[in-house]
Amino acid sequence: MAIGLSRLGHRVAWAGCIGDDEFGALVLRTLRAEQVDVSHVRTDTDGRPTGLLVREDSIGNLAKVRYYRGASAGSSVQPHDILPALTPGVRILHLTGITPELSSSAANTVRAALDRARELGILVCLDVNYRTRLWPTGQARETLLPLARTADILVASADELHLVGDDQSLGEDKAAAALLAQGRSEVVITRGGDGASVITPGRTVSAPVRQVPVKDVIGAGDAFVAGYLSALLDGLGVQERLHRATTTGAFAVTMRGNWEGLPTRADLALLDSPAGTTLR
Repeated sequence: MAIGLSRLGHRVAWAGCIGDDEFGALVLRTLRAEQVDVSHVRTDTDGRPTGLLVREDSIGNLAKVRYYRGASAGSSVQPHDILPALTPGVRILHLTGITPELSSSAANTVRAALDRARELGILVCLDVNYRTRLWPTGQARETLLPLARTADILVASADELHLVGDDQSLGEDKAAAALLAQGRSEVVITRGGDGASVITPGRTVSAPVRQVPVKDVIGAGDAFVAGYLSALLDGLGVQERLHRATTTGAFAVTMRGNWEGLPTRADLALLDSPAGTTLR
């Protein structure tokens, strides 16, 4: 997510905790190389390791992911690690539903960051990002529901809306309308290969995915949100935001890895070139 925004020319910082190990060093080295500000990253000195996920490639495009994040450095994050990054002039705070699962301190940190953003008038984007292998549905709903009620932009897949709505029996349209009535400015619903929609008061805008050869779908969601928020920072309308989001998502799935295929701003127009175009 941070790399995606940086490649599109925005100033972006990632705040969190890493272990004092080779994996943590790799995280810092990679983010620095991609011009992401890591001045608010704490290296844990109490022996906690950098959190990991391990992917196993299966049949076709199917991949299995296992998480090793319990008792990790990231799970030790505290409000004082994050709040200094939230200063006047910051325009967007992006949160995901993964962080509050890691520990009670991580959950408290997310809530503190959201409260500080509210105080400073910083726009808050929450990507639900529910992971069944991290926590059960009931626990996730209990934690995510109050966060969703205070975010400005809510991003969720179609099957995640029940986690952040008061009435789990509502269909997609009514669930989104209820979230808007609570004060959300927009609800962004992703549907994988079936495209995405943005629902705002009185208007729904949808877009299909961009047709590209797919090599790896992991990371497509973060790429989508990076494109969407990039267009928002550029002052573009909903239709243009969706266009950029589906474009960045398309770039991401054409290459293996979570971030390697993310486009630069100069790359964005390439998918609009006629088929078979050669750039010389």
